[in-house]
Amino acid sequence: MPDEQAIRTLLIECFGATAHVEAIVPLAGDASTRRYVRARLRGAGVPPTAVVMILADSGQSISSDELAVFKTPPRELPFVTVHRLLAALRVRVPAIYLNAGRRGFLVLEDVGDMALWDFIQDLPPAQIVTWYQRALDQLLTIVLDGTRRRDDDHVAFQQVFDERLFNWEFEHFIEYGLEKRVPNPVPPAELAELRRHFGAIAAELGAAPRFLAHRDFHSWNLFVHDARLWVIDFQDALLAPATYDLGTLLGDRDTPLKITPAVEDQLLDYYHAQWQARGGPAWSRDALRAQYFACALQKAFKVVGRFHYLNMVKGKPGYLRYLPSTLRQVRRLLQRDPELSNVLTILAAYFPELRE
Repeated sequence: MPDEQAIRTLLIECFGATAHVEAIVPLAGDASTRRYVRARLRGAGVPPTAVVMILADSGQSISSDELAVFKTPPRELPFVTVHRLLAALRVRVPAIYLNAGRRGFLVLEDVGDMALWDFIQDLPPAQIVTWYQRALDQLLTIVLDGTRRRDDDHVAFQQVFDERLFNWEFEHFIEYGLEKRVPNPVPPAELAELRRHFGAIAAELGAAPRFLAHRDFHSWNLFVHDARLWVIDFQDALLAPATYDLGTLLGDRDTPLKITPAVEDQLLDYYHAQWQARGGPAWSRDALRAQYFACALQKAFKVVGRFHYLNMVKGKPGYLRYLPSTLRQVRRLLQRDPELSNVLTILAAYFPELRE
């Protein structure tokens, strides 16, 4: 952690000389280079806690490695730029108390530690559906209202989940989820067959109409605080197919343990109904679902590759615990489409979780 005194000085700058910093406590990290601490505070008009985001390289490398393809260099942190847009849309995001990005810090409103995934564990199914409907309400605000405010000079609208990026993520899976993980070389014919099918999915999704997307809209980036749902970790927002975040929300990591196919079906109908009610472009129920399942499958493959990469390259093995659930999701989604039977047959030889 940077010099604690520097953080204390930052907090006094933020909240004034009457603020007293009682403690600074490191928070659990994530897969990014960002780190966080919670400050416990005391003083008139001062919040009881605040979160300090500590940025690598003064925040200049905040985007994922495969992103940061900008028309012009960002004038400020993507986190700050996207935050301003989401706040204007009335998406519930933590307030920025102080933007000291040039010095490598942001001071943020504290929305607690309760991720949506942890919150729902002991809830009955009907309440789980209610909370995920609330998440879908926030998501549709991003997707529909955000897209209506499209500004090509805004960082979120300069980056696109296009065919190139979808293929990049499939190659990420092939490299780290397959080739670098198995003891023997994968036969070229098998790799060619995988790339043929992956390329078709990438082309289909890359040609889909583009909408504003959070990009990591999963149950660990949604927090429950004061009986409300909050959205975090949005700095990689970009243009993507309309169901990209939907596939992430309903299928990422261990989510299918709670979002069963029956619940998934119910939430997809809710999304479609709200899409129509909010004046979204004409879109049939079947077409929405077809795109959703393609996005969910692509994201599942990306996750397998990414979590092996985090283990092999970044020395972060903790995400490997999510692989069995993710691979079960891959199997379910591959089984939905007879045209992908060859993909399932090939990969079952390398992943026990894909076998019957």
